Amino acid sequence: MKHAMITLLLILPALLFSQAPSAQEIIERVDKNTLSDSKIVVSKMIIHGRRGERTVEAKSWQRSIDHSFTEYLAPAREKGTKMLKLGDQLWTYSPATDRIILISGHMLRQSVLGSDLSYEDMMEDPFLQNMYEAKIIGPDTVANRPVWILELKAKKKGIAYDTRKIWVDQERFIILKENLYAKSGTLLKQITLGEMMQVEGRWVPKTALYKDVLKEGTGTEMIVDSITFNENIPDYIFSKASLRK
Repeated sequence: MKHAMITLLLILPALLFSQAPSAQEIIERVDKNTLSDSKIVVSKMIIHGRRGERTVEAKSWQRSIDHSFTEYLAPAREKGTKMLKLGDQLWTYSPATDRIILISGHMLRQSVLGSDLSYEDMMEDPFLQNMYEAKIIGPDTVANRPVWILELKAKKKGIAYDTRKIWVDQERFIILKENLYAKSGTLLKQITLGEMMQVEGRWVPKTALYKDVLKEGTGTEMIVDSITFNENIPDYIFSKASLRK
């Protein structure tokens, strides 16, 4: 009897792991949490830089994966700065110079307003299944919650991060932690999600910490103040004319 119990304890984790959904099913569920026809997000970006801390407030309108428009609301230095994404093109507008600039090439790797996020991050397709092949590495625990660890390998050329390692909440199918790697295997960025909230039946992060490991400072904290899904957003929002309005 004793030997039977020991054997059961040894094989139980393997049995439970074998009952896990496939890697493809997991990333499809993760994407489903993100997927919407449109969304409007009001957020704060707290940048913990080498020279101190500052908070940037913004409002973003997004439709599908190809259209997004962001207006920075505060502080005064950034107020009125705007960013427009249409397909694979990205423009920024600065009221200080009254110039619209197309961000392309090496410029995409530059930091957004001194944060740990790059313009390249803004251009990434948010749906993992479009960009990566996935495999389950094993189970783990993050913030006292059981997770699956998945390794994602890019299946397209030109993707900013060749490999990702993600820790997915087994119940809510949301990423709790993420490591982003270059093709060489060098760790470039780490993302740690904090507080979660449920909006219209889906789990979304309320707070997240982005850390560019190649930069000084303790990272950039993102805080979502409000988010609404499937809003009717007028077409004029996603136009270059809106950058100067």
